[in-house]
Amino acid sequence: MLIRKPMLVILAASLHVVSLAQTASQSSAASSGTAAAPLASSSPVFEVTIVKSSKSGESGSHSSFQSGRFIASNVLLKNIIQYQAYGVTEVQIVGGPKWLNSERFDIEAKADDAVTGQLRTLDRDQRRRLTEGMFQQLLADRFKLAVHWETRELPIYALVIASKVALQPAKQPENGVHTSANTGTFSAEGVTMTDLARSLTQELSRELGRVIVDKTGIEGRYDVALKWTPDEGQPSADNGSVDAGPSIFTAIQEQLGLKLESSKGPVRVLVIDHVEMPSEN
Repeated sequence: MLIRKPMLVILAASLHVVSLAQTASQSSAASSGTAAAPLASSSPVFEVTIVKSSKSGESGSHSSFQSGRFIASNVLLKNIIQYQAYGVTEVQIVGGPKWLNSERFDIEAKADDAVTGQLRTLDRDQRRRLTEGMFQQLLADRFKLAVHWETRELPIYALVIASKVALQPAKQPENGVHTSANTGTFSAEGVTMTDLARSLTQELSRELGRVIVDKTGIEGRYDVALKWTPDEGQPSADNGSVDAGPSIFTAIQEQLGLKLESSKGPVRVLVIDHVEMPSEN
């Protein structure tokens, strides 16, 4: 007889409460060992969330977020923390139970029409900040996730000058920062070198597994375009495949006149204080 496991359903109240995870989030506003300032009490939340254990038995996962609706299948909670909620690499997540790397979930979350409309009016970075808060609330509600930030000495990639710099001054620096990325491509408008290092850390988190830190000493804002062949194996600044096209390391050096140099330095990490498997109801 087929037994259906009940889905875990929560109708998020219209009250916009601040969660434990939110009070410890927003990396740009937190200092070492200190929780960030809480998000505003009017922060948008998902109107409806559905979480259930995934029984597919597969190793792959899929997720999409379109028109205010997030759908994820067979995902690890750690991946949601990394890519949707906090924008960190795996090495920046510290602590937590072993099941963060093994238990998989199917998740659906829907924002109301007002929030969906608001998202359409924002640029990429504004939208990312807002949706991160929504996912932080979701994880605090459903997984009782509580976190704080610390700074630790870790391996990093230092972004330094390699040769003759090939950076193009921003055509419209007054328009702010805009970035776009796809598999093997990255473009940005109006970025400082600090912005570039931060954006590449986010876009290349799977490929590099380290934080990129600006050590160029270059000031000003620039328009940047990069094209490379993603490395499916372990990244290395000394290796590249000529036949496959330039690696990200080679592309940065040849196309920007910069390079990624292996080093160690202070890295802000997200420490998991508490997390639970979602309860059924």
